[in-house]
Amino acid sequence: MPTKPPAPASWPDALPLWQQRFERHAQRHPGLPWAVVAARLQQQSAAAHSLLQMELTGGEPDVIQVDATTGACWWVDCAPESPAGRRSLCFSKAARLARKEYPPANSAEEMAAAMGLALLNEEQYRCLQVLGPFDQKTSSWIATPPDIQALGGALFADWRYGHVFVYHNGAQSYYAARGFRGGIWI
Repeated sequence: MPTKPPAPASWPDALPLWQQRFERHAQRHPGLPWAVVAARLQQQSAAAHSLLQMELTGGEPDVIQVDATTGACWWVDCAPESPAGRRSLCFSKAARLARKEYPPANSAEEMAAAMGLALLNEEQYRCLQVLGPFDQKTSSWIATPPDIQALGGALFADWRYGHVFVYHNGAQSYYAARGFRGGIWI
């Protein structure tokens, strides 16, 4: 049985891994050369640290979009299922603190912010699924409009029956099979 390679200790250590993934999934970013992406990472080392956090929590980050004006690359969690190191989280800090029993250690919004990421919104999640399918066995919290949050709710999404489904749940809830997907422009 092959052994799993050690986790990268720093973002420069992860470059070969990201290059391999980038080249293996060229359909996610047609016509974009790795050299351009690598140069942006070198220029934006603080943001590249966020990619390392994505990698270490199981996100398998990859580029899925490029801003035509700035050349910035949008890196998104492309793991087949919601990243394993980011599950069993309620939606927000307010929801976590409001739990009377068994609060989780963290929330999707807090963890994303600490990693320097933004939660995918519904439109972004649907764009990712064009490249997928993703979340066939799990689900992912997605950015939720303030009016829904004000009522104690939050949105999550998954891929079932060949379609993206967006649902609602109490923001305080958390499940072993629900995490979050994030993204960052670099």
